[in-house]
Amino acid sequence: MSPSAPTHELADGKLLIDEPAEGVVRLTISNPAKRNALDHPILDAISAKLEELAAPSSGARCVVVTGAHGMFSAGYDIGEIPEDDRFEERAERLVAHPFTQAIDALAAFPYPTLASLPGHTIGGGLELALSCDLRVARSEIKLGMPPAKLGLVYSHTGLRRFIDAIGAARTRELFLLGSYIDVPTALEWGLVNRVAGAQELEAATLELAGEMAGNAPLAQTGNKRVIEALLRAESELPADVEEELIELRRASFASQDLREGLRAFAERRPARWRGE
Repeated sequence: MSPSAPTHELADGKLLIDEPAEGVVRLTISNPAKRNALDHPILDAISAKLEELAAPSSGARCVVVTGAHGMFSAGYDIGEIPEDDRFEERAERLVAHPFTQAIDALAAFPYPTLASLPGHTIGGGLELALSCDLRVARSEIKLGMPPAKLGLVYSHTGLRRFIDAIGAARTRELFLLGSYIDVPTALEWGLVNRVAGAQELEAATLELAGEMAGNAPLAQTGNKRVIEALLRAESELPADVEEELIELRRASFASQDLREGLRAFAERRPARWRGE
């Protein structure tokens, strides 16, 4: 694939693919009507494309994940799911299957991955970015995790990813407050690795991506594998504890509070929690 190859589209035009530098493939989320929310087609396309690029013959030695229209992503798209008898099933299915599959595909990609954050990065969008090896962010944006404002219990695997990256104390602050943090704070915490102004973000991203793509492939894949194995060894849970945590999450999808939280968020008003 040549660096001058044209952009092509997946997921009905909501995921754009190009190669902006030798060995660097860029996946750009483009769903402006929903602030780049992650739906089934986008997530399935990310998983499929990463599987294709993982083959050494693809020539991809670094993948960049970014967003179009001045945004990164507002997270997974559960706000538009109708509040009918299948709400719980549909919401859990979106989060449990295509979202987890896309996250796992990023984590399993053998070469370096880089998230470039041109705009606000929220909820599942933030976990998607955190699943990349490095993150570079535009200096003016906000990052946040709103489950506390929505009535949602986050996945234990997702929370483990945050604890691994920023520690337990800062993970508690991010999830229990449910508020946004600015980029200087995110840099101090280790949630992002580099910061750039709006005009410099793409150049800074491609400089980092090009450097990683140009490093020794066996060292890159080997070091990624060692880091992943060490982190995994520290995060294994007994089966009964893991099932308990999964059930807590399932219960939140069935709760009235989640539906109220989503309505309140959409209507920009305080939620009226019932604890059920």
